[in-house]
Amino acid sequence: MTGWFQGTGEIFSAIAAGDSWMLSEALGQPAVWPLGLIGLMAGASLVLMLYKLIPVLDRHFEATVMVISYLAIGGIICVEVFRRFVLQQQAPWSTTLPPFLFLIMTWFGCSHNVKLRTHLAFAELRNALPRAGQMGCLILDAALWFGFCWVVVVTSTRVAVNSASNFQIMLGTDNVMQWWFLVSVPLAFTLLAARALENLLEDFHAYRSEATLIEPAVIGGE
Repeated sequence: MTGWFQGTGEIFSAIAAGDSWMLSEALGQPAVWPLGLIGLMAGASLVLMLYKLIPVLDRHFEATVMVISYLAIGGIICVEVFRRFVLQQQAPWSTTLPPFLFLIMTWFGCSHNVKLRTHLAFAELRNALPRAGQMGCLILDAALWFGFCWVVVVTSTRVAVNSASNFQIMLGTDNVMQWWFLVSVPLAFTLLAARALENLLEDFHAYRSEATLIEPAVIGGE
């Protein structure tokens, strides 16, 4: 057990110092995994509380990020294609920024679809199971989502911190840092964990109240 938390002091010292190079070195310690899990669940709980306090965020936040990212990608491509073939000009960053925006759109969209439960769920098979079996499948869903989020948050945080420590600049720009966009991945997966936690709490309530556990989901529905 002690070995799991080896390097905890180094991680907290690096965070307190605000030094990306120190943090990059510290995140190689074994303690990053248990601390990452604790941070993920704490962050997911805080996000869920924020959603309850501000319902408009609960309803529209992920969808708004998705739409803005999508429109930005489409706008950049359309304008730069016109400039390239008609005006013989092109912004150097026009081919490097859209992939980062697509990254943001994809993972915030994943969080949104976990909220709507439009992921692969085998609803027909689950409806044939007894009530306890259905609840077991829903708990397994939540456990898998938490596991995925844990791995992605820890590894993507390492990538973002390494990018910051090496001062990686987005190609085609002079002072736009890559980590500004890369940090959206652990953030999006923290939101996804919040949605998984929200679904699990709803499932426990439905199980106790004898309500329907498995309901059909409609892509794009609310």
